[in-house]
Amino acid sequence: MKVLIIEDETAAAQNLAAILREVDEHTEIIDTIDTVVDSVEWFRHNPAPDVVFMDIHLSDGDSFRIFDNVEITSPIIFTTAYDQYALEAFKVNSIDYLLKPITEADVKRALDKLRVLTASDSHEYASRVNEMARSQRQDKHIFLVHVRDKIVPLASDDIAFFYTANEKVSAFDYKGERYPIEHTLEALSGMLNDNKFYRANRQFIVAREAVRDISVWFGSRLALNLTTETPEKIIVSKARVPEFKAWLTDSGVK
Repeated sequence: MKVLIIEDETAAAQNLAAILREVDEHTEIIDTIDTVVDSVEWFRHNPAPDVVFMDIHLSDGDSFRIFDNVEITSPIIFTTAYDQYALEAFKVNSIDYLLKPITEADVKRALDKLRVLTASDSHEYASRVNEMARSQRQDKHIFLVHVRDKIVPLASDDIAFFYTANEKVSAFDYKGERYPIEHTLEALSGMLNDNKFYRANRQFIVAREAVRDISVWFGSRLALNLTTETPEKIIVSKARVPEFKAWLTDSGVK
């Protein structure tokens, strides 16, 4: 059985590969990929593997972005560190999903399920995953955030801006509430809808609906004033002003 692993954590990828070989000595790990970009290139230039183990959250964005660019015909087994209730959609669309830390019993169960599928079953699952992933990517982006002793879903539509300081990233909603985010701003830039969010500078990603007005700042720069309070002033550099204005206009913000 030829297996492709898409996972951005080296230790997790190595652990999964070791478990696969333990469960089935005939397993061949044909490649391990850690980004959305490299995954797209791989699928464009290689024959389909027998199964793909795919982490949902990669360093340069969520793995749903892969499906925006290529049609994947292989059965998918998703892996994630997030809570099970957020993955209800995968129950009817993917072969299985595994919650980290992944165990040998988890992998064995998933592979046993895969083995009983007919060729038509596998094709149907693959089609469903492609459709579901595109839908998730375009319309249903949700962040799972830690609030005290719970994990709660935070819709991107409820986020006014993302802010990074001291190597920590936070999302702020329109009420001014702060939520810790596990992704860098670079990774978030690849996850978010470009029409709704803009990377203003190294500290901020702002939602277009949160932009109240704009002040002309020193040196032909712009200062963004949002509908909610921000930890510091949001400055758009002179070089990025034309791009920002085009984004703001195209997005329909008045």
